[in-house]
Amino acid sequence: MTEIPVEEYLCSRIRQTEQVLMAHHEAALRGYGLTMTQYTVLLALSREDGLSAAQLARSLGVTQQSMAGVLNTLDTKGLIGRTPSPSHAKVQLTSLTAAGHALLDQAYQEVIALERALMAAFTPDEYRELSALLERAARVLVEQTPGRR
Repeated sequence: MTEIPVEEYLCSRIRQTEQVLMAHHEAALRGYGLTMTQYTVLLALSREDGLSAAQLARSLGVTQQSMAGVLNTLDTKGLIGRTPSPSHAKVQLTSLTAAGHALLDQAYQEVIALERALMAAFTPDEYRELSALLERAARVLVEQTPGRR
């Protein structure tokens, strides 16, 4: 069996890139008092207002228990509001407050700056090719995940 050096594993390179990306985002968001999960919730609500905790948990890939803690923190900070669902008595719908919109707008500028820097590091053709390759890699990873076949 021919061994590939671990530093040449594509999975290792993807993981290292993801770790650097998350470290950047976490450092940028820390200045706004947000975690990556909190930021992602605010971003999701900016795109579709009035989601339940269960809907948010599914869209972010976290448990409902974890989401409950995130929403409680955001509510305490005044960044979201929750109102009873008109169709389900025990369900609360979550919306951004004006303060939540304002903080998200500020934090988004930090996050999008990295996206622009990455785009500038590649020619348009390289950017399209890298995007397509990453999408293909993601499909293979999903296909190879146990229980997905």
